Amino acid sequence: MSNILIIKHGSLGDIAQASGAIQDISENHKEDQIHLLTTKPYFELFKKNPFIHNTILDKRLSKFNLIYLYQLTRKLKNLNFKKIYDLQNSSRTVFYKNILFPKSKFDKWSSSETTLPTNITKVEFDKNPVLDRFDHQLKTSSLNTSNTMKPNFSWACGNIDSIKRNYDLEKYIVLFPFCSAHLQIKKWPYYNKLIELIKNKYNSKFKVVVAPGPSEIKDAKDINALSILDSEKILDIAQLSSLIKDSSFVIANDTGPAHMAAHLNAKGLALFGKHTTAFKVSIERENFKAIQVDDLNKLSAEKVFERLSNSIS
Repeated sequence: MSNILIIKHGSLGDIAQASGAIQDISENHKEDQIHLLTTKPYFELFKKNPFIHNTILDKRLSKFNLIYLYQLTRKLKNLNFKKIYDLQNSSRTVFYKNILFPKSKFDKWSSSETTLPTNITKVEFDKNPVLDRFDHQLKTSSLNTSNTMKPNFSWACGNIDSIKRNYDLEKYIVLFPFCSAHLQIKKWPYYNKLIELIKNKYNSKFKVVVAPGPSEIKDAKDINALSILDSEKILDIAQLSSLIKDSSFVIANDTGPAHMAAHLNAKGLALFGKHTTAFKVSIERENFKAIQVDDLNKLSAEKVFERLSNSIS
């Protein structure tokens, strides 16, 4: 039995996308111990993943914090990994490779850089859809990839029976109208108009809910929807996953919850402006689709409502 390391620091949407790749790595190393290096927000979550045996915390302290780097690299070296699968593919993980295995190739350290096709630059390769890039990386590393292109994030779900009882949730539509303060280009501005259209057509057939993050509770008061919390606290990722999975429909900006919904097989729509494309981030699935426009300010609530009503009628 050998030790295998997977590196996946985040973010939330990226973790949902990587679920299939993690499963394939595990299934190709059935006789080995699978370790995963991740960051604090996802450390407890990954303990729920049935394809991982051990979770290692990376505090991601400064690269100039030599004491921390020494402690982390010593811990990793002591596990004597047979192979490392870098699913983060960031400048930080390249830095780790240069410390741990500076001369290694894809037979030891599998990353988008070590498995890069010979006829393309990394800048060009990174324009491909994210799941296609994972698939290429793992196939080049001699793995069978039956799950990489169809991630299943349902392993992340937790029990929300008490929350459902508290809010009397049966049939409900979840909206994710928020985004990071520095990514306002992703924000669609007409959620309240959409809620009005939903309530006018369906009356009380569907509750309309939001699940705010830590910095969104105040903003949620401006949305005419029921705000779902757990005893005045935000839902954790496991609870949020179940809320999404059990919903009748999801409408979201291009944020982590949208990618969760896509890979939880939820029905829904992600709304994209010109910041990126739904194709590049591999978000469209059998039940989860996208609306792509040049300017989200010109995407009407009526158009979004039409897509929603056609799906849940």
